[in-house]
Amino acid sequence: MELILKKDVENLGFADDIVEVKNGYGRNYLIPQGYAVMATPSTRKMLEETLKQRSHKEKQQIETAQKQADKAQSLELKITAKAGAAEKLFGSITSADLSEVLKKEGIEIEKKYITILGGNIKRLGQYQATLRFHREAVATINFDVVAEAS
Repeated sequence: MELILKKDVENLGFADDIVEVKNGYGRNYLIPQGYAVMATPSTRKMLEETLKQRSHKEKQQIETAQKQADKAQSLELKITAKAGAAEKLFGSITSADLSEVLKKEGIEIEKKYITILGGNIKRLGQYQATLRFHREAVATINFDVVAEAS
């Protein structure tokens, strides 16, 4: 079943992509949730027109997103957290925490667009994260998790 995505769907595609999915997934989840519509000839024509009109605006968005990605890569982030014995954290550092630190540095990004390599952080050390500002502007940043001064 071919569908046109109306919203970004993780592990499937971005908004306005034409994707091929199994019938049940499309009929029972994507369409009722408002994530996709059937890819009929008329909806394809509407999509083409929309993409033409949006192309100029899209270029400006990509430039802005790329500037933010470059700024993020140049940052040296340190996240402080309470730690116990053997450098183990009390709690964990998640993408939401990283989003807050980036916000303080002047970079606005939602936590759902941040992927920390290895999942949640539970120990002190150096880590990497991938930030997706736009489908064509992705940055990989390095950051340190350090113990809070007692």
